[in-house]
Amino acid sequence: MTTAPSVPRPVTRPTAPAPAPSSFPALVTTAQVVRAVADAARRRQRVEVRYGGHDAGRPVADGGAAAVVDLGRMNAVAHDPHRRAFMVETGARLTDVRRTLYEGWGVTLPAAGPDHGGVVGQVTAGGPGALTRSFGFMADHLLAIEVVVVDVFGTARAVVASRERNDPHRDLWWAHTGGGASFGVVTRCWFRSPDAGGSDPTTLLPRPPGTLLAHTMALPRATTERAGFHRLVRNHGDWHEQHADADSPYAALHSSLVLPGGDTNAAVVRTRFDATLPDARGLLRRYADELTDGLDPGTLTEELTVVPWQSAPDTDRDGGGHGGPTKSAWLRRGLDDAQIDALHRHLTAPGAHGAPTVTLGSGGGRANTRPTFATAGAHRDSVLAAEFTVDGRPSDDAVDRLRRLYRDVFAATGGVPVPGAGGNDGCLAGHPDPDLTDPRWNTSGVPWHRLYYKDNYRRLQRAKARWDPRGLFGQGLGIRPA
Repeated sequence: MTTAPSVPRPVTRPTAPAPAPSSFPALVTTAQVVRAVADAARRRQRVEVRYGGHDAGRPVADGGAAAVVDLGRMNAVAHDPHRRAFMVETGARLTDVRRTLYEGWGVTLPAAGPDHGGVVGQVTAGGPGALTRSFGFMADHLLAIEVVVVDVFGTARAVVASRERNDPHRDLWWAHTGGGASFGVVTRCWFRSPDAGGSDPTTLLPRPPGTLLAHTMALPRATTERAGFHRLVRNHGDWHEQHADADSPYAALHSSLVLPGGDTNAAVVRTRFDATLPDARGLLRRYADELTDGLDPGTLTEELTVVPWQSAPDTDRDGGGHGGPTKSAWLRRGLDDAQIDALHRHLTAPGAHGAPTVTLGSGGGRANTRPTFATAGAHRDSVLAAEFTVDGRPSDDAVDRLRRLYRDVFAATGGVPVPGAGGNDGCLAGHPDPDLTDPRWNTSGVPWHRLYYKDNYRRLQRAKARWDPRGLFGQGLGIRPA
């Protein structure tokens, strides 16, 4: 394998040890991981995995004895000429992966997340991001994956599973393309785009635009005044419905409408668009005009800059990791009037401290050109991704306020975004929400797993039964065997 020149090996941020009866020092080879997992299997312990501070294997923490396996030092990124792909060890942080791929070969992965986030958490959640409309989900580019699994007899081994049709382990690869990390300990991933040919590493993954138009609009009155709020949210949803096709001239545009709670904050629209496209500035201007159509322009402020692609954060929230509880929804169309009313009522309620924030980010484009069964992530017909958050470590009152907001926005479907009901299409797998299992907050009668995986859940259950028959991996909202 070859590594990019002049790119330092990533340094993993230290993580505080969690209480557990046994733990292993940071591991650096797959063989060491196999030995650690084998030891845990002999002790009949759950295996809790830390991928450099980003724990994708434990979507919802719970108690109980566990063996802690830290893969933070397994963080190499390299070109693998044998597989004609890029190998990424699963302790590598996304910011380092993107920098290494781009500076070394001019390519990238369409992933999103906080800079310190790891690869495993993104790819096993499907991996939507700011480049999704142009290049699809991160999971669409997963060629193969190495996983340490344990069989029914307690024997641990490393298995490499790929998307090749004749691979007997293909179900294990598929399970990791949006089904979470509930099947074993992921140690390495290989990425190559499905349509990539030849062996030139500069053609094996998408090439991002060299520069971006970074456009920000702040609209204070659109947050507080009901009519303006309705118009802005409706305009944003209508635009994404009309421009959801992969061949749209706006396929390279990613937008996030940020609606903060409290009565002193402005609604903000953050947009990134490929600056190298013909008439890019004109297209962006028309987009901004359509979003603000019918709004009072008196307090509108705008900022437009041209930035290098690698300096722009690949997140809906403009680079910020909120760190607090998050609820989510895939949307097949913009929110309706009743939903917008619920948003406005909750976001303008008194009490700015602990107020929730709602972000509506772009979906559609290339991600919607593949069938729902192509990857474990089944959300292939949405136009928007919604996040409902409270920053930091909120009080119980703030969390309750977030819960009530989410429940009321989806009141017509039992407090959750039931797939196929109205304009809903379920929840983002990267945002596990234990309230979905609670009948106080989910009165729809639809189980949590359908919200995340739709009809793909049964296939994930079969993979779980085959690859983790002892149930050593994953808890909470992890896949459960049939």
